Amino acid sequence: MISDPSPPSAGSSQTDDTFWTALFEQEETIATAVESPPLIEPEETWTAPETPPVNGRPHQPDKKTLTEPNPWHAAQTLHQADDTVQLTITGYNKGGLLVMWHNLQGFVPASQLVDFPQFHLESERMKALRQWHNQPITLKIIEIDPAQNRLIFSERAALIEASQRANLFNRIEPGQVLEGVITNLTNFGAFVDLGGVEGLIHISELSWSRVTHPSAIVKPGQPVTVKVLNVNHRDERIALSLKRLKQNPWQTVNQQYQPGQLIEGVVSNVVSFGAFVQIEDELEGLIHISELAEGSFLHPRDVVRKGEKVVTRVLYVDGDAKRLALSLRRVNQED
Repeated sequence: MISDPSPPSAGSSQTDDTFWTALFEQEETIATAVESPPLIEPEETWTAPETPPVNGRPHQPDKKTLTEPNPWHAAQTLHQADDTVQLTITGYNKGGLLVMWHNLQGFVPASQLVDFPQFHLESERMKALRQWHNQPITLKIIEIDPAQNRLIFSERAALIEASQRANLFNRIEPGQVLEGVITNLTNFGAFVDLGGVEGLIHISELSWSRVTHPSAIVKPGQPVTVKVLNVNHRDERIALSLKRLKQNPWQTVNQQYQPGQLIEGVVSNVVSFGAFVQIEDELEGLIHISELAEGSFLHPRDVVRKGEKVVTRVLYVDGDAKRLALSLRRVNQED
């Protein structure tokens, strides 16, 4: 479990809390996935029969059952030894795969699987996860929390020796620029393999412009250059950024654009409340629905479409608040 995250180290003033927010969101995602009903093939569904009473008395567990070691203690021992185990997939849900170990249900997040592709349709994702059912897999425990009944495994961690992983972590420091490969995407960010350890680019660290999903910026298997924001050795978490290797366009937007100015851009997205227009790399302005056109229309898509080039008039600029308000209907008005 992630608790009491350490504050950013001195000298990393640009580091904010987005990484830790993402990790807590990841915790919620995993928790939901663990609690979701497993999808198990019908022939695998089995209910233990009730043991009939003996001479009218309830069945009592034998001494062997009473003296069996605590499986959570065994899990802790396995985790501390950094050993791997080979288990069989017993089920799956939208978050990943399910396994059984010493009568404990374990969970393998999809992000911890090797070569698991990114799917845009949940039906395709579920179909891919189903293929793992009854298959053997080599895993390593990466998280234990008996109070929450959480036992999290990783296939990725099983491929790396503990000493190798420790050496890699010791060499990574905030401020470094590293090369990596995108391994998996989630709603809250992108995971990056840094050569044996994984880091996370939170969705807010992918671009200076608005990002609705990480797949709009990066793809699984894509090589990337990233900047290290924070390293937590205790929890083996590395916060990364893609956008901080580029100049923040919002720092100069007040000097470049003024109210009344006409500027050209490309419609990057159309939503119910208006349209976003990309003015320059990683800089977007918003045309509110009320500023799209005169008269009435059902949806902004009736006025503009994604990919369309438009000339707009600047209404309002605020770099600190990251706001650039534009108008389409006022383009032909006199200054």
